[in-house]
Amino acid sequence: MKEKLRSQGWFGKKGKDGFIYRSWMKNQGIPDYEFRDKPVIGICNTWSELTPCNAHFRELAESIKRGISEAGGFPVEFPVMSLGETLIKPTAMLYRNLASMDVEESIRANPLDGVVLMCGCDKTTPSLVMGACSVNIPTLVVSGGPMLTGKFKGRDIGTSDVWRFDQAARSGEITDEEFREAEASMGRSRGHCAVMGTASTMASMVESLGLSLPGNAAIPAVDARRKVLAQMSGIRIVEMVKENMLLSDVLTRKAFENAIITNAAIGGSTNFIIHLLAIAGRMGVDLKLEDFDKLSANVPFIANLQPSGKYFIEDLYYAGGLPAVMKELHQFLHKEIITVNGKTVAENYANAECYNRNIIATTDKPFNPLSGAAILKGNLCENGAVMKPSAASPHLLKHSGKAVVFEDIDDYKNRIDLPDLDVDENSVLVLKNVGPIGYPGMPEVGNMGLPKKLLSKGITDMVRISDGRMSGTGFGTVILHASPEAALGGNFAIIKTGDTIHLDVANRSLTLEVSDEEIQKRKKSWKPIHKKYDRGYVKLYQEHVQQASLGADMDFLIGGSGSEVSRDSH
Repeated sequence: MKEKLRSQGWFGKKGKDGFIYRSWMKNQGIPDYEFRDKPVIGICNTWSELTPCNAHFRELAESIKRGISEAGGFPVEFPVMSLGETLIKPTAMLYRNLASMDVEESIRANPLDGVVLMCGCDKTTPSLVMGACSVNIPTLVVSGGPMLTGKFKGRDIGTSDVWRFDQAARSGEITDEEFREAEASMGRSRGHCAVMGTASTMASMVESLGLSLPGNAAIPAVDARRKVLAQMSGIRIVEMVKENMLLSDVLTRKAFENAIITNAAIGGSTNFIIHLLAIAGRMGVDLKLEDFDKLSANVPFIANLQPSGKYFIEDLYYAGGLPAVMKELHQFLHKEIITVNGKTVAENYANAECYNRNIIATTDKPFNPLSGAAILKGNLCENGAVMKPSAASPHLLKHSGKAVVFEDIDDYKNRIDLPDLDVDENSVLVLKNVGPIGYPGMPEVGNMGLPKKLLSKGITDMVRISDGRMSGTGFGTVILHASPEAALGGNFAIIKTGDTIHLDVANRSLTLEVSDEEIQKRKKSWKPIHKKYDRGYVKLYQEHVQQASLGADMDFLIGGSGSEVSRDSH
């Protein structure tokens, strides 16, 4: 094993270099034998009090450490940039790629034989997985788990209800005091969002990719079984090092297809698309935007979870968790491929059971025949746009309406509630310049709040289009990720108020009723209005970020550099 352990390139050295590597670890009170022929396992921790979803990770890390030590490994915990969706401005997505760089370089530069990624809040999962993929050593993911279902005035609530509470407050249906009471009623335990938002979608993604132990996705953060899974993960990562099981052994094309199929069945977030594309880019797996539509087209929606359904992630766990969902999807999945626990996909769900068909339906009798993602094409979005049919209103899936255009987020905020805004329920709200470059960072503002004067009439949904994203907890007939974004001057950039827009989800089309001649004329007079940054990371981001249709990673981060360090520092 000595030749195989990467860490011995540090701790096994003789002379001055070995002295320095070992001595400065020993000043923490670590005995010499810890460095001899033991797999050194990094615990990549995104704990932060500014990332409330991950605020319990220091405690959870102790369970991982116990498992690593029990299996004969040496655990070392290290921090990386933590992205707290609820607090960070202007948007956590702006820093996903930066965090991935932190993770990649922290893993490569240090004496690690394997790594456990501790993920929870939305962007912490893709950023950690992206960074680890570019190094490609034995890697396993432990998610933080969802918070307990909220309780407010005798009913269950979760993050999806934030949009409902907001509309109720704006229309005067609830008071400010009730609004504040709902805040505490929803966030009543540690953990990430209690619905199938982006955080739970990401936890489901890593489990369906085979990057975590079975059951990882749905165990509540405060359930003692989350700690048990963490300890078992610590044991398993040591075994993975001994087996030399790399990320590239698990993350094959078939694994990505399994994740897309599973995401369709659970009504996962549209953010899944942009993150999985970025992960595939790091692994060198050829994944296209169109694959999401093609692979999920015939997959039924069987997990009755908010925002597309009724129940919460806590309920999903009690009903059998993701293994029970994947067992139901047996006919659709690649069953023979290996996962991080050394077992195949089919072996991992062989003994799973569904305990509640109100939550996990059968594929024969799904909750909704509409699942997955619809990838729309047309002259409005030359490179595609994304929507989630299961979260949309059926009567709007085929719709024509006049555009009401907001040039940027400030224009939207300034005008959306004006009494004289020329808008009705048949209008199509269009929000520009909230894409990767234009905002910058591509915020979750695509599910625009409706005009106050329409809310007062009882209107609850309209067709909305943007080059931004939507929270996985959001819902409605919302079209996202329009590409190329407005900041690049494509067709989306030249839409004007009054233009007719046609949406036909069944035929996957999104078209602007404007002649090619008029489009070209408008393009000639188009000028960018987004702010261009002249220093620091944001300048780097704006100059190198790819479009949403490619995963919005930096062009220079595609692929990886492996685990070799070319030079010693001493």
